[in-house]
Amino acid sequence: MGTDLHELLRSLRVWDPEVTALPAFDPATAPATPLDLFTSWFAEAVAAGQTEPHTMSLATADAEGRPDVRTVMLHGADTDGWSFATHADSRKGGQLAARPYAALGFYWPALGRQVRVRGPVTAAPSEEGQADLHARSTGALAAALTGRQSRVLGSLEELAEVSQAAWERARREPAAPVPTWTLYRLRPDEVEFFQGDERRRHVRLVHRRTDQGWVQELLWP
Repeated sequence: MGTDLHELLRSLRVWDPEVTALPAFDPATAPATPLDLFTSWFAEAVAAGQTEPHTMSLATADAEGRPDVRTVMLHGADTDGWSFATHADSRKGGQLAARPYAALGFYWPALGRQVRVRGPVTAAPSEEGQADLHARSTGALAAALTGRQSRVLGSLEELAEVSQAAWERARREPAAPVPTWTLYRLRPDEVEFFQGDERRRHVRLVHRRTDQGWVQELLWP
């Protein structure tokens, strides 16, 4: 007998109080800039034991405007924007070339928190992308050297063969260049911080960029 998906979904709980402590969030005490609040919340997620808090959803759209989403890793966040990396000739690289605007989504269930970031995306200079790649692990370099991201794969055996060669090269040449590897930066127009509440009185604080700087607004949950 197969799994009953609907029964399984109904059996699940959100923010189980036995394992989740939802912190209070007073928007009146929030920093004036979203980067400062994001840095604070990120550190709190790490301290709370949130698994892989640096993973995020990246949403893009293709040339026809059809949306696409996947999970990627945050490479950094500073006054220049939130950064991530991929091959320029990958599916998301092509989508960003056609429509250089994206959205990021972080979810930290250990604290009942979400952060949403939207804005235009630009590619960093090639030397910055290569430096970012070579500062990462041997495995990251091997994966980048494997390349061919999003293309049709003939077999798992082919993947194993190409990957093994990439690992060997990554160990032999830790500074091996990967010309298509690109560091992207999303400069936010809008950043929303969501704090869950057990009575569903969720607190949503959005920062919007204006010509005069950041403004803050509360949103209905």
